[in-house]
Amino acid sequence: MSISWKYALPMLAIALIPGAAAVRAAAESDTYKQLDALMDVFERVRTDYVDKTDDKSLIEGAINGMLASLDPHSSYLDARDFQNMRQTTDGEYGGLGLTVTTEDGAVKVIAPTDDTPAARAGMKAGDYITHIDGELIYGSSLTDAVDKMRGAPGTSIKLTVVREGETKPLEITLKREVIQIRPVKWEVRGNIGVVRISTFNKQTGEATRAAVAGIEKKLGASLAGFIVDLRSNPGGLLDQAIEVGDVFLDKGEIVSQRGRSKNDIQRYFARSGDLADGKPIVVLVDEGSASAAEIVAGALQDHRRALVLGQRSFGKGSVQTLIPLGQDTALRLTTARYFTPSGRSVQEAGIEPDIAVPQLTDANRADRPRLREADLRRHLINELKDGTEKIVESDGKDDPRFTATADELKKKGVTDFQLDYAARLLGRLAPAPAVQTAAAPTPAASR
Repeated sequence: MSISWKYALPMLAIALIPGAAAVRAAAESDTYKQLDALMDVFERVRTDYVDKTDDKSLIEGAINGMLASLDPHSSYLDARDFQNMRQTTDGEYGGLGLTVTTEDGAVKVIAPTDDTPAARAGMKAGDYITHIDGELIYGSSLTDAVDKMRGAPGTSIKLTVVREGETKPLEITLKREVIQIRPVKWEVRGNIGVVRISTFNKQTGEATRAAVAGIEKKLGASLAGFIVDLRSNPGGLLDQAIEVGDVFLDKGEIVSQRGRSKNDIQRYFARSGDLADGKPIVVLVDEGSASAAEIVAGALQDHRRALVLGQRSFGKGSVQTLIPLGQDTALRLTTARYFTPSGRSVQEAGIEPDIAVPQLTDANRADRPRLREADLRRHLINELKDGTEKIVESDGKDDPRFTATADELKKKGVTDFQLDYAARLLGRLAPAPAVQTAAAPTPAASR
C-alpha cells in the first residue's frame, strides 16, 4: 500500500522532532483540525439551515459559546453590552437597580442596589425573574433580559418573580428611574460612624474618604469607631477596592492577583496613613458581598484591623480584564485570581465572618435561597481548599443571642439586627474615656 507524500512528509517531520517539541506539534495539529471542524459547521449552517442566517450573529454566537465554556464571568461585549458596562461603572443609567445573573436559562437576582426601584419594591437576592411585562424570558440571554429591564425613566415595567417560600409567583410593578448610584452613604449612630458602601464604581474611593472625614468632623473627639457596611455589595472596580482598603490601613498588602504563570503576581499595598486614626472597625458582610467587597473585608480581617460580622460572603475570587477588540466591542476575560494578604483565596469559600450573626429582622431569611459563587455553573475551583470541614461541638441548643423574632425586635425599635449588633459590639470595643480627677488641694502654708 502506498502513502501519498502529501501526508507522509508532515508525519516524517513530526517523527524527527524530539520530545516536547513533537508533543507541541501534535497538539497544534489537533487544534487546526478542530478549527477546520468549526469552519465546516459554520459553512454548513450558512448554506443548509432552514432559515437564512446572519454571518455576524453566527460568529458572535460561536464566540459567546467559547467564553461560556470557561467560567461565569468571562464574556464577549458587543456594542450594547459595552455601553451598559460603561453606564454601570460610571454610576448612572436608566433602569431598576438590579444586579442579575443567569442560571440554567433563568434570570436570577444577585442583589438590588440601595435606594432604587428594585430595592424599594422588595426584590431579594435569590429571586428568579421569569416574565417581563408578561413575556417569558426563560432561555433569553442575560443581555436581552437586562435590555428589557432598562429603559426610559418614568416608564413602568411588570416583573413576574418566583421566590422560594412563596406558593405562587409574585407580580411586581416598578417604575424605571435614572439610577444615579451613590456608592457611599454615611450616618452617625450615637458616637459611631456608619459607612455604607453599596458598589465599587469610579467614585467609591473618593466618596469613602469624604465619608470618613464627614463623620470625624461631626463627632470630633467623641467618635468611638466605624461600621463599614458591605452587605449586598456585588463588587466592581479593583482599583476602587484598593483605595477603600487604603483608607483604613496604615501599611501592608491589601490584595495580590496571580495569573496563570507562577511569576505573574501583582501586589497592591496601602500607603502610609490610616484615615480612621486607628479607631475600632466592624465590617458587615453577607452572602451578597462579592468580589471587591470581599477584597476589602479580607484585607481588614487579615491585618486584624477590623472584626468581620454577619454571614459568609459570596466567594468571587477572580479578576476580569477588559480587552478592547474595536471601538465599541471588548472581551471580558478572567485573567487572574486574587488573594488576601495572608494568602487566602476567596474563590468559592468567601470570607468567613469573625462573628456569625444572622439577620433576625428579616422574617423570611430561613426560606430565602443563598446564591453564592460555588452555586454557579463552571465556576473556578479553589485549589487551596483542603477539603476539610470545621467541626464545632454543639449542645443542640439555640444560641441565646439570636433567639429573638423579627416582631419582638421591631417592638424594641430594632429594624436591622446585624447593624444594631455591630453598634453594640463597637461600644464595647471603644476605649474608655479618660477619667478626670480633681487636683489635690495645695497644703496650706504653715504660719
